[in-house]
Amino acid sequence: MLLVVTYSQAARQTLRNACSSHEGTVVRRFGRAALFEETELGALLALRLREKHGGDVQVERTEPFNEFADAPAAVREAAAAYEARDAPSTPYPKFAAGTEHPSPERLRDREL
Repeated sequence: MLLVVTYSQAARQTLRNACSSHEGTVVRRFGRAALFEETELGALLALRLREKHGGDVQVERTEPFNEFADAPAAVREAAAAYEARDAPSTPYPKFAAGTEHPSPERLRDREL
C-alpha cells in the first residue's frame, strides 16, 4: 500500500477530494493521511498530490504486518499475557521481570 501524509490545509483538501473521487483506490483514511492501494492509479493519485503540493505531501510504501510470520512466538505470547495481567497499571518491565517473557531491553535490541 501507499501511505500519503499531508502537512498543509491545501494538501489535506486535495487529499479529501482525491479520496472522494476514487473510493475504490482508498484502503483507509486517517484525517490528514490515507492509504492507497498499491496500483498504478494509487501511485498516480499520490504523485499528483506531491506534484501539486511539493513537500507538504509525503508518500511512503508500506508492507502489511503478519504477526505469525513476522513476530517471534515469545513476543506474541508476551503481548497476550501482558494484556491478560491482573493489574492493568503494572508496567511491562515490572510484569516481565523474573518471568520467561522478554525484557524491554531485549525487545528493543532485536529486529523483526
